[in-house]
Amino acid sequence: MPAPEVPADRPIVVVGVGADGWDGLSPRARSAIAAADVLRGSARQLALVPAEVTAERVPWPSPMGPAIQVLPGDHPGRRVVVLASGDPMLSGIGTSLVRLLGPEAVDVVPHPSSVSLACARLGWAVEETQVVSVVGRPVELLVPHATPGRRLLVLGSDSTTPAAVAALLSGRGYGASRLVALAQLGGPGERRFPGTAADWPHAATDPLVVTAVEVVADPGTVPLPPVPGLPDDAYEHDGQLTKRDVRAVTLARLAPLPGQLLWDVGAGAGSIGIEWLRTHPSCRAVAIEAHPDRAARVRRNALRLGVPGLHVVEGRAPEAMAGLPAPDAVFVGGGATVPGVLDACWAALPEGGRLVVNAVTLESEAVLAERYARHGGELVRLGVAQTVPVGSFSGWRAAMPVTIWSGVKP
Repeated sequence: MPAPEVPADRPIVVVGVGADGWDGLSPRARSAIAAADVLRGSARQLALVPAEVTAERVPWPSPMGPAIQVLPGDHPGRRVVVLASGDPMLSGIGTSLVRLLGPEAVDVVPHPSSVSLACARLGWAVEETQVVSVVGRPVELLVPHATPGRRLLVLGSDSTTPAAVAALLSGRGYGASRLVALAQLGGPGERRFPGTAADWPHAATDPLVVTAVEVVADPGTVPLPPVPGLPDDAYEHDGQLTKRDVRAVTLARLAPLPGQLLWDVGAGAGSIGIEWLRTHPSCRAVAIEAHPDRAARVRRNALRLGVPGLHVVEGRAPEAMAGLPAPDAVFVGGGATVPGVLDACWAALPEGGRLVVNAVTLESEAVLAERYARHGGELVRLGVAQTVPVGSFSGWRAAMPVTIWSGVKP
């Protein structure tokens, strides 16, 4: 759908407003609001504008998304000013409007963000603080960032977010983490709600709240790193799991990059797609799994390991791949011998896209040998052995060797 047109001489103005309301606005922000014909914002934001501003005030409906899509056409020929919380370009409506209309059609007048204000209150360096937004999203997004010693700022939807953060951390072995909920930052009603995750005493705080976290691990907690190769017991599975050492090698050949999309074909427990997503918050992945019980297991694993955005498609490849967004990389962990699967995966890739296929049977190895002869790339066989008791001694038990073919589409 083409972006709605906005007159070049009359862009939509987005003004950031803090908890200090009108008194905290810059002269430029006040002038923009005073010159508006229409003000759009939440009921709370609109109430912060003094009565002498005569613009029509139109609150956002719920949900707000569809109203943003048609905003330019709703007020033809009128000066529209959109009120936003803090910095409109930090997980805010300014970003949404720029993506929809283009930067030339939106004039942003920012206010100090809640992130900047929180770091100022806490004495934290902004560049050393990880910001996680769970506004309208699962709090499990926090999981990949919850590692010992990290400082986090969690942006939430309502007054219950700090309690949800505390419960999540406590349940994952980080109950000793120190939390401070910072409410109404910059306003006359600014407050602090301190505590630890395990003993968080505040069921609700304030609708305008940022949760600051200093992550501390409980004794015995084993942190999960962001690099590929999580322990096998991090996953719920029925045996259909790419094992830890093979998984690390496989992900290295898939080469995840920020913003890129992976297809995980024959996902099993979902470990490849999940660890692809854990490498960077902007990575995307689709897990294709034919068995409904395994597909449900993939969803549970993704949520527990902090990547609820993994898109699970129930169905058999290659039919289930029809209509999916084009991938940057494809992994086939099962089904290499199914007619048409590898051809469809290769055809879906753009120039420079990567295809990685694992095989453990002679039949699937033969398929990979044919691919190697046709497309080149790399063909590697991995043999992994682990120590096991042998009476009162220890010995090696070898797992089935895994053959990996990886190719880059020219």
